[in-house]
Amino acid sequence: MDKEEILSVDQDLDLIFPIINGKVSMAINRMMYRNFRKAGLDITPEQWSVLAFLWREDGVTQQTLCNSTFKDKPSMTRLIDNLAKQNLVYRNASTTDRRSNYIHLTDLGRSIKEKANKAVYETVDAALAGIDESGQKQVRFLLAAVFGNISEALQEK
Repeated sequence: MDKEEILSVDQDLDLIFPIINGKVSMAINRMMYRNFRKAGLDITPEQWSVLAFLWREDGVTQQTLCNSTFKDKPSMTRLIDNLAKQNLVYRNASTTDRRSNYIHLTDLGRSIKEKANKAVYETVDAALAGIDESGQKQVRFLLAAVFGNISEALQEK
């Protein structure tokens, strides 16, 4: 490898390392958490991801939430326990399968949707500041492609 190739590899690693290391995700989560607090909401980004799914499709199994958020069962149980303590969701046992619980939003859980999503949009706006519309479309396309590739690779056995 010549010096120019080494510099190129180093530059690629400087760009890739924060993504692999989760720095981008951590920074976005930190800002979301702060924006939730500013909006008077006592939820975490992880809890928001569960609520956001339920706002689209209420009354789903815990397993469906695990699959949709890429969380394992113990993590999802903890998230739902905490959301239930905050009176944002409740469990309803399945009548056909004792092992299944359906998770439903409470009235309070439904009522915070607008505030929570506004905080998320503020976070996204800050993350994409200075990137024009064309660049934002490209970012969305590329992230969707990366996510699709990883999801597909994880499903291969």
